[in-house]
Amino acid sequence: MLIVEDESQMAALLRKTLENENHTVTVARDGAEGLAIAELHDFDVLVLDIMLPKLDGFELVRRLRQHGRTVPILMLTARDTVSDIVKGLDLGADDYLAKPFALDEFFARLRTAARRGVAPASATQLRVADLLLDPATREVTRAGQRIQLSATEFRLLEFLMRRAGRVAVRAAIVEGVWGLDREVEENNLDAFMRLLRNKVDREYEHKLIHTIRGVGYTVRTRSRE
Repeated sequence: MLIVEDESQMAALLRKTLENENHTVTVARDGAEGLAIAELHDFDVLVLDIMLPKLDGFELVRRLRQHGRTVPILMLTARDTVSDIVKGLDLGADDYLAKPFALDEFFARLRTAARRGVAPASATQLRVADLLLDPATREVTRAGQRIQLSATEFRLLEFLMRRAGRVAVRAAIVEGVWGLDREVEENNLDAFMRLLRNKVDREYEHKLIHTIRGVGYTVRTRSRE
């Protein structure tokens, strides 16, 4: 998810809340940065303030829709007059939530917005050999045994399983799991991979997570190293 919010406390709250729910979050601090990121990368939802430096939220929505970007947009703002709401929706926003707001309502509206932009196939269970990951329930099992994963471990495994059989380079993994604006040390990725392997592969003779030396990682049924 992409959050475009210049209030640091609000941005931090939304990021922490969303990451606790297993979402990958990128934060932009002004409208120009938000537009550049949203045009270069695909997101499930864009959470957008209106009163932003450099480029306001209305103009950001207008440009994204003009350029053919269909990402669902939830506008969060203190500007809650009817004219502002109508303007945002007319420009192409999917929903509008006035500050201050209850987190339960935020999540409900976020889920509704996200459903508009998700193809049915994206909710399909992911399977590699006897390893099964369900994006809808956030459950992971191997050979029928449930595996307890942290939020980051889950995002990491889901990222790799959606690319099963293909090699994911290190930079792409960091971007996909931690977000574009996070500085993640090389050894952080390796540490999480060790934790994930310990849970997914340790008890099984047949290993599914493989290191491609100097490149990245992959999930597949056979090692080709």
